[in-house]
Formats: sequence, structure tokens, C-alpha cells
Amino acid sequence: MTTPAADVLPLAGLRVLDVSTFIAAPAAAVVMADYGADVIKIEQPGEGDPNRRAVNFAAYPKSEVDYPWQMDSRNKRSIALDLKHDAGRAVFARLVESADVMITNFPIPVRERNRIRYEDVAAMNPRLVYASLTGYGETGEERDAPGFDSTAYFARSGFLDVLRYEGQPPHFSLPASGDRATAMALLSAVMIALYQREKTGRGMEVGTSLLASGLWSNGVHAQAALVGGFLPTRPPRDRPRSPLGNSYRTRDGRWFQIALAVEEGPWPALCKAVGRPELENDPRFAETPIRRANSAELTAIFDAIFASQDLSYWRERLAAHRITYGVISRLEDLKDDAQARAAGAVVPTENAAMPFTIAAPIRLGTSKPRPARAAPRLGEQTDEILAEAGYDAGEIAMLRASGAVA
Repeated sequence: MTTPAADVLPLAGLRVLDVSTFIAAPAAAVVMADYGADVIKIEQPGEGDPNRRAVNFAAYPKSEVDYPWQMDSRNKRSIALDLKHDAGRAVFARLVESADVMITNFPIPVRERNRIRYEDVAAMNPRLVYASLTGYGETGEERDAPGFDSTAYFARSGFLDVLRYEGQPPHFSLPASGDRATAMALLSAVMIALYQREKTGRGMEVGTSLLASGLWSNGVHAQAALVGGFLPTRPPRDRPRSPLGNSYRTRDGRWFQIALAVEEGPWPALCKAVGRPELENDPRFAETPIRRANSAELTAIFDAIFASQDLSYWRERLAAHRITYGVISRLEDLKDDAQARAAGAVVPTENAAMPFTIAAPIRLGTSKPRPARAAPRLGEQTDEILAEAGYDAGEIAMLRASGAVA
């Protein structure tokens, strides 16, 4: 048995058709591109994927760099193809015949109109793995309902409700956070199907939904609800459920969070770390149930203690006593986060406009993802892809003249 060379990307030789728009489905495809797959982004001529303009959306930080598009479409090739055009449809069929995977998140009625359902493409290529993403699933009364991660992943799953503070309206989600988690679920489904294809020789339809992924991510509360378990609405920070699982502010205005899920063992060490060993046996705080009943008192004590020194001091003290904590990072600090780079979570690119990018959250031994190239312009590789599909220069010119491609 031979061992593959370390510099051979594990998905090299795989062809993926990305027939989707922002964000979860394209994000799944981009991970495959990172690890060597030839990902062909099929876009409608004219404006293409709306993610090309996401930097202008109200909820997105503003930048001269179209970073959403660059992050979600790096290492892909773009063909501008009109699936409603008969000649465009013929091109699509030829691409399907040579593909291993097709990813789509178009609403099911749109798939029906454009004849891009699984039953439409499986007849062209029985080995094709068809990956479907929907908002609420592909069966039931709401299968055709439009869904974004804010509505299907966060709102419907109960996330926004359980994050709500007592007396306050529901929380709000950040753009595309649920999309990126869902992308990894869709990728997992694709890879399982490819493994199955190795054994059977046949492809299959796989998929996930924003709702299913949201419920999975919110599994502790969602599963509890199915057996009748609920928590009261989250109390305010100065009266937490547990002061040993709370956030505190330091003298220099930085916030950090203590996270002691099991309290009894670390409690004496925490008392020593903050320079108040007498708190360990204080009758108000000596045992977990009493400590939680008196959470407001202990939080007030901790607030005063932690506000007396800068974050750097508390980092040393908490680490020295092996207290689990996490600094609540400011996004402006990310560019200088040495650990994020050392861990491969932030990586250099081959894109001059965006020298560093967020990497896919996986690690594959000696198989390193390829550096991110600049995301394609709309239809940038149309001629190249058509030529690979067997069209000669004259046929390509006719396709362009007809409006089937651009």
C-alpha cells in the first residue's frame, strides 16, 4: 500500500458544481475547493450571486474589500450560465455529466422550474452526489418557506429566546454565523455520500436545513425541551445563575469570562487566585447551591476585585491557579492574535486585496489547504470551462451571442 504524497490535496480530481447563492451552501463548497476540488460556481448572467454585494448589506461591517465574496468563493471558478435558456440548459447537462458533486440551496419551486432537482440531474449522472440545503427541510407545510440563518437557524431553533435576558426582548443574531455552522453539516453529508459511492458506485441525494442545524447546535436546550426541561429566562449579569460562570470587567476596561462548569473542585483555587482565600469557607458561598442562591452578593465582590487590576494581571493569576477563563476578544484584536495564526485558524492568502483569511475549521494531518486565491469575477472562467466541456471557439461564440452564457 502506497502512502499519498503530503502535497497532494485530498479532494484533487473531484469536480463540484456550486449552484447556490449566499451563504451556507457556497461556504460548504469553498471548503472542498480549499482541499483540492475543482469547484465551478454557476451563476446567472447579469448580477450573479448576491453575496458579491453583501459587503453593502446593513448588518455587515463596511470595507473597500468585498470580503464576504472573497471568503466564500476563494479557489472557485465562475461560469455565467442561464439555466432558463435551452442552449444554457445543454451546457449545464454537459457539466453535470462530468461532475462528482452538485450543491444547491435554491428553493424547491425554483429547482422545479429550472429542472435542477435531484431526479432531473440523477438521470444525467447516476454517480452524482446531490447536496441540498433548505431553510426548514424538504417535507412538511413549510418546505417552500424562505429562510435565512437569522430566521431558521437562530429564531426558529430557540437560540434567540434562550439568549434573552430577563425583562429584555429577544437577542439578535450576527450575519451568517448560522450559515457557516450549517455549511459544515452539509459538507459532512457530502463526504459521507462520497464514501458510500466508493462502495456502491452510485451517488445519492443528501442535505440539511438551517432549522435542523440550528436545533443541533442548540441541542442542550432543544433536547431538554423535548422532555419537558426548561430554564427560567436568563437573569442579568449582576445576578447570574452562577457567579463562577459569569463575565467580569478589569481595570483597563477589558472583559473576560470565568467558566467553571464543575464548581466544587476549582472553588478554593479561585478564592486564592483573587487573593481572598477566606471566601472559600464563607457560609454565604461555601457550597454550590448556597453560592448560587447568593450569586448577586458574590458577583458584587468579584466585580470590585477584578476591577482593581488590569487584564494582564488577571491572566497571570488565573492561569497560575488553573482557572478556566476566556478573554472576551475585541474583533480589532484579531489581526494580532498570534494563537489564531499558530493554530491555522487565520491563514495567509495569495490574494493581494485580502492578505489573510479565516480558514475552514478542520485539520487534516499533513494535508494542508491550498492558499486562497482571489474569488472569481462573474463569468471569469466561462470560456475556459466551456472549452474543457468540449465546446470549440465557434460554439462558444454562438453561446455568448445567444445569451446562454456570459
